Amino acid sequence: MRQTPLSGVFSVENAGHSWKALQQAVDRVVAIIQSDPNKDRTDRIITRWLKRHLQQLGAEVHLDQLNSLVEDRDMLAENLENLVKKERLEGRQEGHQKGRQEGDWRALEEKRKTVRHLLSFGVLSNDQIAAATGLSVDEIVKLRIEDKH
Repeated sequence: MRQTPLSGVFSVENAGHSWKALQQAVDRVVAIIQSDPNKDRTDRIITRWLKRHLQQLGAEVHLDQLNSLVEDRDMLAENLENLVKKERLEGRQEGHQKGRQEGDWRALEEKRKTVRHLLSFGVLSNDQIAAATGLSVDEIVKLRIEDKH
């Protein structure tokens, strides 16, 4: 299948929101442009289109000086690489936050389980159980009411 500038544009559009896949697609487009007989004109048109496309994707890149995919390829690659790094960092941070939230939820469930166990003895006051578990007296009262129902 013959590679045309249009097939290169489709490969960029199909890269979706993965910055790494987008960089690979841009590299293909640059190779296609370099072999195009109307290289300069094709380069200008596709460069303009790509800048708009990146804005629509929400890419936080500074492409004011991007005038040619062929000549400014390194600048674009650096911008996209920064997006990949940012995406990875945000993914790790999101994973850490989810892990902390899940850990907090599990800890709370364990405390509630302990409270229910202590309540089953029937000899400890709400204040004593709160002191032992770190839960508030209000929380202890709620659990005591839930267990009666």
